[in-house]
Amino acid sequence: MREQNESRYWRQRRAIGALLGGRAGGGGVAGPDRPLLAPPPRAPRPPRRFTVHLGFLAADADRARELAVAYAEGLSLLRPELALGAAALSPADAWQRAERLFCGAVGPDGERCADVAGHPGFHHAPGPGGLGWGGGD
Repeated sequence: MREQNESRYWRQRRAIGALLGGRAGGGGVAGPDRPLLAPPPRAPRPPRRFTVHLGFLAADADRARELAVAYAEGLSLLRPELALGAAALSPADAWQRAERLFCGAVGPDGERCADVAGHPGFHHAPGPGGLGWGGGD
């Protein structure tokens, strides 16, 4: 019995306990839910953009475009973090044929045009009294 109480046996018991991760009464260093050897923790990833697809009924493509613009503008008022300029429209069965809803032309100060795609005249930055630029009537 005296032999098992020597320091070489202590080290052996601690090593086995650590390898078991504290399970089976080992009381290991790593703890029950943390492995002894693990990769270093990862840095958090930067936020990524995602797309939501909303379905609705419309009589034709022109009416669908009008409704889609109205929905996108309405949602952007409720949730300002939405990327209004990234809004697109596609037939429900052909999402690969998506077309942009808003112009998005870049202005002289780096702002983007918030008018509908294909609009005539000047480009306009978002907001009341937004900067206008470009050629037009």
